[in-house]
Amino acid sequence: MLLTGPAGLPEQASAGEVDDEQFIACARTLPPRAWPVISGLAERLPSSSQDFAGNLVPPPDDAARRQLLRALAIDAMRGAPERNFGVRLAFRNCHRVTVFAPGAPGGAYPEFASPRAQILSQSPQLVGC
Repeated sequence: MLLTGPAGLPEQASAGEVDDEQFIACARTLPPRAWPVISGLAERLPSSSQDFAGNLVPPPDDAARRQLLRALAIDAMRGAPERNFGVRLAFRNCHRVTVFAPGAPGGAYPEFASPRAQILSQSPQLVGC
C-alpha cells in the first residue's frame, strides 16, 4: 500500500519521528473505503445500546473488500483510526468491522474476536472472501 501524505513526512520518518496527526491524515485517504466505514461506526458508538457498533454491509466489490482488508491488516493503519476515534477495532469475515468502546465492561470484544464467533459467522456467501 502506497501512503501519500504531507510534504516532508518521509523525511520525518527518516529522522526517526513521525507526527501522529500527519500519519492519521494519510490513513484517512488510503484505502478510501475503510475510513468512512470506521468513522461511521465510531459516530454510532455513543448512541449504541451496546458497547460496540458493527458493520454488517459487505463491500460492493472486490476492490472495496481489499481496501478494507488492507486497512485493518496493517497494524499502523489500523492503529490510526483507533487512536483518532478512541476505539478498539475488531474484524472478521472480510467486511465485519466493529468498533468497541475501550475498557467497556462485559465480554463483547472477547466474544466477537473468539474462534467460536468466527466459526459461527461463516456462510456460503463468504467462500470467496
